[in-house]
Amino acid sequence: MKVSMFEKVALGVLVSAWLVYGVNAIGNLLVHPKPLETTAFPAAGGADKAPAPAAASATPASAPPKAADALAMLASADAASGAKAFKKCKACHSTEKGGKHKLGPNLWDVVGRGKAMASGYTFSPALKGLGGEWTYKDLDGFLAAPKAFAKGTKMSFAGIKKPGARAAIIAYLRTLSDQPKPLP
Repeated sequence: MKVSMFEKVALGVLVSAWLVYGVNAIGNLLVHPKPLETTAFPAAGGADKAPAPAAASATPASAPPKAADALAMLASADAASGAKAFKKCKACHSTEKGGKHKLGPNLWDVVGRGKAMASGYTFSPALKGLGGEWTYKDLDGFLAAPKAFAKGTKMSFAGIKKPGARAAIIAYLRTLSDQPKPLP
């Protein structure tokens, strides 16, 4: 039985594909990557500029942001800068009074609204189980780390680590109401 050149090449390609597939499958079983908590390469001169080495050694990078920091900044937070920071949220959330839901719920009058209470939107069981209303403290906790605040939430956003940015966004969310709730 004579094997043609075409059959040899086809067998070589098939064996190579099986080998690559097998190595990939074994690699996926052995390595479990975790998402970054901070920006690996911050933009030079931007707001994400890396802290000075002395400041970095004073506070560990793995320490979660304190919710009290953002709440303390809330009275002086700039709603206009919060509106700018909120632009990335507009991909999933609408803010107009009576606006339609997108991937996430409409956030008009969210401050003081019941959690998982937006007519016509299906919330995750994680948010449904929280109960209560969205307070400034709860919004801060959710914006800092949505998956930690409501384990099992379908919101895939990693969170906003900077307390000042969270305070500005919360100040902006407060303005999305006919009768904004008083600050804490």
